[in-house]
Amino acid sequence: NMSSKVYFVDFRARTDKNNKISKIRNLFDRAGFGQFIQKDDLTAVKLHFGERGGDSFISPLFVRQITDKVKERGAKPFLTDTNTLYSGSRHNSVDHLLTALEHGFDYTVTGAPIIIADGLHSENATEINIDKKHFSKVMLATDIVSADSMIVLSHFKGHEMAGFGGAIKNIAMGGAVALGKKQQHALKVVVDLDKCIGCSKCVAVCPTKAIAMVNRKASVSHDLCIGCGECLTVCPVQANGIDWETDMVDFIERMTEYSYGVHKSHEGRIGYMNFLMDITPDCDCVPWSDIPIVPDIGILASLDPVAIDQASFDLVNSQPGFSNSLLSSNLEAGADKFKGLRPHTDGSIQMKYGEEIGMGSRDYELIAL
Repeated sequence: NMSSKVYFVDFRARTDKNNKISKIRNLFDRAGFGQFIQKDDLTAVKLHFGERGGDSFISPLFVRQITDKVKERGAKPFLTDTNTLYSGSRHNSVDHLLTALEHGFDYTVTGAPIIIADGLHSENATEINIDKKHFSKVMLATDIVSADSMIVLSHFKGHEMAGFGGAIKNIAMGGAVALGKKQQHALKVVVDLDKCIGCSKCVAVCPTKAIAMVNRKASVSHDLCIGCGECLTVCPVQANGIDWETDMVDFIERMTEYSYGVHKSHEGRIGYMNFLMDITPDCDCVPWSDIPIVPDIGILASLDPVAIDQASFDLVNSQPGFSNSLLSSNLEAGADKFKGLRPHTDGSIQMKYGEEIGMGSRDYELIAL
């Protein structure tokens, strides 16, 4: 198994030649992104515009460096993502665009238009054959599949169910239409009635009205539940749960197969950049940004989504954790920070399975610029 090259810049800077702006531009070149972007390409720049109320999304100023680089190749960049399954500030394309603009992803800042890739109500779907264990085909956003080339910008952080969110998760959930997102989740939520305090916060966030209050306790209809996990993030006493042992592994494998679908549909014409800064405990999908769990580390770039996530995962775990953060254990350098946040998760499954199905290599060579 060949090791993949992952390029790395830290955040130290004493001159204009090594500030974050010049480092991002240098990373783009050194990682070979310019080589697969051709003149007149419509180049998708896949990112997450952040949920209203959060602020740890990638800075539009950093995104501008990427779009400028794409334009230097004679290509035409557009910023893109897909609408969410849960009912937040990005549930349809109109709200999604407004949220992106509120967060500074304006044409004057980023130099590129925004196209929400899956249509107004996430009906814009293209089927891609993958022939894997969980799915023979995946339902992807048409405008992501149709792009000539693609740059994936991921804010690396913790995640309630996947352990962490990086490049693999960004194109898996972010590349799928609503139906594909449902196929990936497909978890069954169960309520621990002894723990439930009847606050009904889960009822309020459930996008399919699958939760009702019965005798002052939350009750889940499994016919209606789509397993999006929103109720897990708002329960103040962790009364809502899923069968982590079996469901979790399957969920991550399904997610990774979707990721494979996006990667394969752009094989040889897709590059990844992970931003290891503001490393929050939660996905940027939640309407808040908690304080980081480790110090800011740097930015990575690679053509291999498995390698870049493995390198990012290792770099985060090599840091000492912040004791005033959500981290409850594993604060020492070298310990798994994501398990320190949520002991039942296992982020490494994303890379193990990604390598197994042929999406990339967990062996990587970290090249510091």
